Amino acid sequence: MTLHVRHWGTGDHVAVLVHGMLSNGECWWEIGPALAERGYRVVAVDLPGHGLSPAAPDAGLDGFVTALLKSVPAAPALAIGHSMGAFVLASALDRLAPERVVYVDTPFGPSRADFDPPTLTAAYTKAKERRTLDALDRHEPGWQQRDRVVEARAAEQFDVATSVSLLASVAGTDFAPPEHVPSLMIRPEPSRFVPPAAVEQLTARGVQVRSVEGAGHITWYGHHAEFMTALDGWLAAPLPKAA
Repeated sequence: MTLHVRHWGTGDHVAVLVHGMLSNGECWWEIGPALAERGYRVVAVDLPGHGLSPAAPDAGLDGFVTALLKSVPAAPALAIGHSMGAFVLASALDRLAPERVVYVDTPFGPSRADFDPPTLTAAYTKAKERRTLDALDRHEPGWQQRDRVVEARAAEQFDVATSVSLLASVAGTDFAPPEHVPSLMIRPEPSRFVPPAAVEQLTARGVQVRSVEGAGHITWYGHHAEFMTALDGWLAAPLPKAA
């Protein structure tokens, strides 16, 4: 499967962006141009069953990884993954081979082993139905209007069966960020998914952690400047020398 992609910029360095569940590549509408201004050629995917990419109700994690690798340039200078998209990205790192990787509010650690497809289907169907523009206008007043429009449209395009298949395929998996790629975690403060104990564990693995005060799970929505400040500070540091 080849995924739908969005592009910004024509720079010499490639940045690959991978969205989270219920979203799509349009969520990077502000981050993509900002990276393009910094000299990147930005490629943002719609994962299977999201946005304008095909549904794949039989695709597990391997299928998501294969589709991602088929759809983006190898060896990018930068790769950024949000939440569920970061699990896909982390699982692809050995073959994608980015110079640097950024995870955004990603709950690494043991995945639940008690996934029940009918229960998940009901839960994600309800989440899809509730993620309307009216609801986002009420519940996310700190987002920009375009953020809310993008997420409401993404919910309409979201294929529940594809994501249920993905989650069922990773039941019981203990996800941990690879240690051989220079890595950054950007999290909101406070974060339900990356609490202080997780910050300690990530730091012990060599992952730098930066926080955006008052942000939500889609950490750049409503906090674009703070998100880019956290990212820019890390990108400005030299890459560690290979052992």
